[in-house]
Amino acid sequence: MIQVYTGNGKGKTTAALGLALRAAGSGNKVYIAQFCKGMHYSELNTLRKIKNIKLEQFGRTCFIKNKPSETDIALAEKGLAKVKGNISKGIYRMVILDEINVALHLKLLKLKEIKELINKFPRASELILTGRCAHPEIIRLADLVSEIKEIKHYFKKGVKGRRGIEF
Repeated sequence: MIQVYTGNGKGKTTAALGLALRAAGSGNKVYIAQFCKGMHYSELNTLRKIKNIKLEQFGRTCFIKNKPSETDIALAEKGLAKVKGNISKGIYRMVILDEINVALHLKLLKLKEIKELINKFPRASELILTGRCAHPEIIRLADLVSEIKEIKHYFKKGVKGRRGIEF
C-alpha cells in the first residue's frame, strides 16, 4: 500500500514515525530515508535504539532556503539509490520516504523516478511518502492520502522551534 502525508500543517513526519513505531512493535523491519534533512532531531535518539528500524538522512545540516545546490541534488540522488537498494533486499515491511515530496517539489529528484519506485514497490509492504507539496501524480498513485492542514501555528506568534517538540 502507498500512503501519502502532505499539507502545510505540522505532523506529517510525526504521523509516519508513529507508523514506524507500530510496525516495529509488531516485529516488522522498517527503513526510513529522510530527504532534505541532515540535522540532528531528538527522535533520532529513540529510533536508533529500536533494532527493527534503520534510519538514514540524505540532506545537509541546514534548510534549503533558496535554489538547491548541487550538493542537495547529489544527496537526494544518493538517498534514492539507497532506497532502491534497500527495497530490492525485500527485508523491510515498511519504507518511509520522509520529505520526499519536498525533494520532488524542489526538483532534487525527478517525478519519473519516484513514479517508477512506487509502481515497482511490493504491494504486500507499506510505502509512506511525507512532505508538503505532494505532486498530483503521487497523490493519484497513492492508496491513502492525508492532508495535514494548518489552522493555527504558534510560530506566527514568534515562538521558536523547541527541543523535543519541533526537533
